[in-house]
Amino acid sequence: MIRLLLLNFFLSIGFIATAGTIVVKNIAELNEAGKKSQPGDVIVLQNGEWKNVTIKLSCDGTKEKPITFKAQTAGKVLITGNSQLKIGGNFIIVDGLYFINGFAGEDAVINFRVTKDKLANNCRVTNCVVNDFNNLKREDENNWVLFYGKNNQLDHCSFKDKRNLGVLLAVVLDDDRSRENFHSIDHNYFGKRIPLASNGGEIIRVGVSQHCQFNSNTQIKNNLFEYCDGETEIISIKSGSNVIEENVFKESQGSVVLRHGDNNTVRNNIFLGNGKEATGGVRVINKGQWIVNNFFYKCTGTGFRSPLAIMNGIPNSPANRYVQVQNAVIANNTFVDCSPASFGEGSDAERSLPPANVFLANNLFYKSNPAKDQPIYLVFDAINGISFSGNEVSKEVAQPLTNGFIKTAVSIQKSGTTTFPLSNNKNNISDSLQQVAVARLQQKLNTTIGFSNLALLKKIDANAATSTGAKWFVKTDAISKKPLLVNCKTAQDIYAQVEKNIPVELLLTGNDYIFHKPVFIGSNVIIKTNQSGFIDIHTVPGMLSLFVIKENAALELQKLQVDGGDMKAIHFVSSDSTGTPGHYSFSMNKCSLRYFDRNAGCENIFYAFKSTVADKIVVDKCSFQLNKVDGFILNSEKDDKGYYNAEKITVTKNIFADQQGTLLDIYRGGADESTLGPDLNVAENSFSDCNSETDLPLIRLTGVQKTRLFFNSFTGCNQQKVLISYTDIVRALHILSRNIISHSGTIQTNNFVVNENNTIN
Repeated sequence: MIRLLLLNFFLSIGFIATAGTIVVKNIAELNEAGKKSQPGDVIVLQNGEWKNVTIKLSCDGTKEKPITFKAQTAGKVLITGNSQLKIGGNFIIVDGLYFINGFAGEDAVINFRVTKDKLANNCRVTNCVVNDFNNLKREDENNWVLFYGKNNQLDHCSFKDKRNLGVLLAVVLDDDRSRENFHSIDHNYFGKRIPLASNGGEIIRVGVSQHCQFNSNTQIKNNLFEYCDGETEIISIKSGSNVIEENVFKESQGSVVLRHGDNNTVRNNIFLGNGKEATGGVRVINKGQWIVNNFFYKCTGTGFRSPLAIMNGIPNSPANRYVQVQNAVIANNTFVDCSPASFGEGSDAERSLPPANVFLANNLFYKSNPAKDQPIYLVFDAINGISFSGNEVSKEVAQPLTNGFIKTAVSIQKSGTTTFPLSNNKNNISDSLQQVAVARLQQKLNTTIGFSNLALLKKIDANAATSTGAKWFVKTDAISKKPLLVNCKTAQDIYAQVEKNIPVELLLTGNDYIFHKPVFIGSNVIIKTNQSGFIDIHTVPGMLSLFVIKENAALELQKLQVDGGDMKAIHFVSSDSTGTPGHYSFSMNKCSLRYFDRNAGCENIFYAFKSTVADKIVVDKCSFQLNKVDGFILNSEKDDKGYYNAEKITVTKNIFADQQGTLLDIYRGGADESTLGPDLNVAENSFSDCNSETDLPLIRLTGVQKTRLFFNSFTGCNQQKVLISYTDIVRALHILSRNIISHSGTIQTNNFVVNENNTIN
């Protein structure tokens, strides 16, 4: 017993323990241990917080005797502050580290090289977690994982809440030392990634356009991608001969995109859209791509996010643009209650080359309750370069189909709540194609129609649920408690409550509120009143905003009647101006605002600062009357890189009367096609005697991806000027319908606007 106690004592004060095992308690000891390590050694990092550390592991184990660096207890070694992990050597294993409450700056969080000359080969990172480890500003770009070298593995790790710019995981092919690498990315959990509102929000990218003609041979297998909504590409393949296999993509607004590079394989994956908006599947570009034996369930994406999008190419395209789709095989896939597949997607004056020598065979398209006007596929260019064979479609579908599609009845089985259709038929695939399949996939293509192996589907689904990510890490967020209700008679009461940064409902019981500084909203805050009559708001001069919504916070105003005659702050409500990476939300419900006046110092009801993104802005059943300020201004992203300030904006059932100023200005510039927003809904509002102060339109929409303006009335608004303007560079969808426009300005539309059933007097 005494001997055991002494051993534990030396382990705890640690530097040298039993033969081959070293316990270290700080970065200096870790670096020293790494330098002296021998094949087979195990270096144990003592539990606790390791803050502002750069861990550099540069040593050499062997295949039989790797050198292992592991947490004393998985998840109890906290890597915090400005910290990184760099691995450069051979046969090194890192196990059980938790990156939390920190950021990596310009470096990657986990980097498979120490220097440009010292790369990792045959190394493994396992059982680790990177959780909300973001740079302090949204546009400060970095990666969480960078792969260099060859034969490295990332497995059973969890990645959650990347919010700043930059692909989460990138495989780099910048020279021969990192090409033909056969890296393995397997059994990992890639968790919630909110929309980035710009390009650069992928989860995984393999290669870049400059190196896309090289093979990577990276294997991406048995991972779970859940709520990965960063941008249109979840996995972006920009190299050759990669395999994406037996992964589950759950409710993620994007696709596996074979963007550059040839001869990639996407097989045995499950795409669970579950009816969520903009959930995609596979986008096909370049040569020799194989998409076989995948299961797509209720994927609703359209355009580039379609469950299956076969792109048009550019004549004589450079490798980094859109190479024509050639020699692709798309076989044995099942699509259940999905939006239409897209053939010749992106066809325009530049992308004018339709697919060639494409085989689309033995796929199953099932609709449980098809609408008469709901097609199975959409065609945007010539499809004579696609060979259709043995594809089955639900017999109830009304769409006339080309040869190679057969309408028929199918059998239905269930896997949990998921409908699993099975064809009753078989269809042979040509011997030559089978020979290619054996050489390419080491297996034959199925003669059955669609994804027919229910046991395999259950196995892949069970693996995603139980065998992905670090087992010690809880993937789901805690459920928020109901906010506390607090009476606030004065502005001081409001300050006292919001400064606690906890969810709260503030019930205003006073009539006069004098604010001497901004109210910073750092949690979910509801401000409301049960009183009738208007509340007077007073602010001191020089305030930028009265209410400032910080990242990861939400402000909701309910039933407030506000007299803003003494409102001297420039913005009544604004986002935070510091450009932090988290999103926020703002809503107004049944509120009335009057007498806000730019002559007193106030310029806007709401203003979104550059580099901030709202998940949603909702204005519902409110009244805005006799105000001489601009309304809702989201036009600060002028870099023309596809950035924007809000995902969804909803303005419904409001009254705007005698307003002097621009009511709505939303800007998304540039030609980037990788993002989904903004999405604007303006419906059932009454606008009367509203005029912009300058020659600007009353409502100005620049680059907004989706708009629906319907059942609104405009009377005496912006006469002799522009009432509504639409400006677009990339493809957009605008519906302008059933509005009544009387004695008001003109509407500037474009070819993306569906202008129908409007009454103009």
